[in-house]
Formats: sequence, C-alpha cells, structure tokens
Amino acid sequence: MAKLYFYYASMNAGKSATLLQANFNYNERGMRTMLWTAELDDRSGQRGDGHAIESRIGLHAGAHRFSRETDLLNRVQDTHAVEPLSCVLVDEAQFLTPEQVWQCADIADKANIPVLCYGLRTDFRGQLFPGSAALLGLADTLVELKAVCHCGRKASMNLRVDAAGRAVNEGPQAEIGGNDRYVALCRRHFSEALGR
Repeated sequence: MAKLYFYYASMNAGKSATLLQANFNYNERGMRTMLWTAELDDRSGQRGDGHAIESRIGLHAGAHRFSRETDLLNRVQDTHAVEPLSCVLVDEAQFLTPEQVWQCADIADKANIPVLCYGLRTDFRGQLFPGSAALLGLADTLVELKAVCHCGRKASMNLRVDAAGRAVNEGPQAEIGGNDRYVALCRRHFSEALGR
C-alpha cells in the first residue's frame, strides 16, 4: 500500500538534497519517478541552467512545475497510464494548496504510487503554510529533517532578513530567497530576533 510522506524542516536542512537522493535511488533501480516543484520558485530560471530542483550541495534535476491551478492527480494519472511511475516527489510542498494535498493522498490511495513531499512547516512569522498544515493532517508518515541554529540547537524556525541582515516580520507569506533572505534559527533565537 502506497503512502503519502511529508518531510519537513526549516531552511538549510537538506530537503532538496534528500529528495534528489531518493529520486536517484529509484532511478538507479530502473524505476520511473515524476518530480514536481513550485512554479513560484523561479530561482533556476535566474541561473539559466534549467534545473528546477537544486540543492545547496550541487545536486540537481529537472521537474514539472505546479501552480495553484495544477491538477496533480490528473497529470500523474495521465503520465502513469503511458509509462508506470514508481514514485512522485514534490519539492517546495508548502506551496501546495490543501486540495492539491488531497490529490497527493489520492495518488497514493487510488493509484498506489508513493508520494514524497518535502517542504517548510512554517513561514517567517512561525505560522503554518496552508499546504504544510494539510500535509501535517493527511500524511501517513511525518519526518522532521534537522537543521542547526548558530547556537548548536535544532533550528526549527525561518527568520526573514533584509539586505542589512535585520529581522523582518511583515510582508507576504511567500517570498522566494535563500541564505540572502532567510536564516534558520532555534525558537529561542527566532523569538529574540523578532523582539518577542
């Protein structure tokens, strides 16, 4: 029986690297996979290399892109009908809509294809993303990947910073960026940075 998995963590915990390693393992055994990432994250287009998913340690792969309107269930079923899939892997899963998370559950339950989702649990204010909230409620298996705060504790929060490195606590929930915009911190240092 296939399952829906949610691998979650703060920034810089190796979510994309873990996804790409899982994809490599399937492909190495001759199994076909389908990779997805958020259309919202267009950093690969800025690099010009065409790799939709890229880890900080240099692993990369092409992937389909989903928007809020993408019907993942139909797209996966159409592909699976032509050539059977062994696994679906979703990066930046926090940007899935709750309906798309239900579609991922249907892919596991009805098409019997495991779905591995990787993403952030919370935003820069410490609030759940809608996709992450749905995954926390629906996933068969939850796996927390670990990042480390500068103090050595587990980093579970994502602090957004401005160009001068100052904490930001206002703005849209989704603002794409890497180490130039976000710092992974433990809850204590996150709270201190925001003056809580």
